[in-house]
Amino acid sequence: MHLIDIGANLGHSAFANDLDAVLARAQAHGIAQIMVTGADAQGSRASLALALAHPGQLFATAGVHPHHARDFDADTETLLRELQAQPQVKAVGETGLDYHRDLSPRAAQLFAFERQLGLAVECGKPLFLHQRDAHADFIACMDAVRGRIGHAVVHCFTGAKNELFDYLDRDFHIGITGWICDERRGTHLRELVRNIPPNRLMLETDAPYLLPRNVKPMPSHRRNEPMYLAHICAEVARDRGEDTAVTAANATATARRFFDLP
Repeated sequence: MHLIDIGANLGHSAFANDLDAVLARAQAHGIAQIMVTGADAQGSRASLALALAHPGQLFATAGVHPHHARDFDADTETLLRELQAQPQVKAVGETGLDYHRDLSPRAAQLFAFERQLGLAVECGKPLFLHQRDAHADFIACMDAVRGRIGHAVVHCFTGAKNELFDYLDRDFHIGITGWICDERRGTHLRELVRNIPPNRLMLETDAPYLLPRNVKPMPSHRRNEPMYLAHICAEVARDRGEDTAVTAANATATARRFFDLP
């Protein structure tokens, strides 16, 4: 069984001391390739550096998360354009809107999101998207570039049924994380994942965040890492009524096609 983790924050300080061991464990658990998320200017540079240091195993995204939208300026846009020219950078993002925490003003979030949508139109690469409690504005922004962008994935989907169907109606892909394993807030996803077509479903850890709450043995440090994608895959397969190998094969083929991976 081979899997692709479409979203791991491997540039996070949580991995500073043992990244090689983390990658070795990932490979031992069938994680063949990992997309390293870029969430701000510095993080996007770091994601590319990791991809260059681990050719064939790691690839990068480059973007500005809505939490960091207040820092988006002309220099940031120039940097992202330069990063997107690199073949190891496979998507624009993480970008989108987050009205749940509002760590950046909403006007700044909308500006940064719209500029990055323009970059995606310009470079033709897929979009790696974030949306939380901002569905109406998010859909409006996406509809404004409809027909001009390529593929798009709503990463770490945690939303309601109407949101899922709005995304599927627009041919967006859906990224499922260990949130589905959270008995406090993720149980609705166990039913919703049945509605995602196999060629639209991808899997991710969002490491070091969102350690699956039902993984055993539970690590004492509670840091999530790509090796746990195999556990997430098994949970999603069970909820979809599929053999784990079928879910893995379909999600991997979808991710490889989406990100144009070798």
